[in-house]
Amino acid sequence: MAMNEAGFEKSDLLIYVRSHKMAVVSTRAADGAPQGALVGFSSTDSLELIFDTICDSRKHQNLLYDHRIAVTLSGPGEQTLQLEGIAHEVSVRAVDDAVYREVYYRTWPDGRERLKWRNLSYWRISPRWARYSDYSRGPLVAEFRWDGN
Repeated sequence: MAMNEAGFEKSDLLIYVRSHKMAVVSTRAADGAPQGALVGFSSTDSLELIFDTICDSRKHQNLLYDHRIAVTLSGPGEQTLQLEGIAHEVSVRAVDDAVYREVYYRTWPDGRERLKWRNLSYWRISPRWARYSDYSRGPLVAEFRWDGN
């Protein structure tokens, strides 16, 4: 990922992402219908987003069908982030996935309590494309791509 013409870099993007705890995720149902949901999330240093949900939610079922996902963060003011990526299911118990669960718990400590739920699932989003916009700054628009995910 190269620096953008706008001078807005990955480190700036990470700061913006970490200033948020909630985002709208968009998935696609088996019949092709778009579906959106508000989720609480956390992020890794490499801008992977982690969220939890229940296994009978539409987003969980949709992601089992099609791993592509879009995420939107908004504010303050005229700042927005659109991010597209691939969702990977994260094990609720596996040691190899503990690092992702711990990232989530740093933002959402109460997430550990939800481990008692029998139908809990976690998802990790690997980014492929992102576009940050701040129309109050001229506008500032910065686009990022990740290759190889």
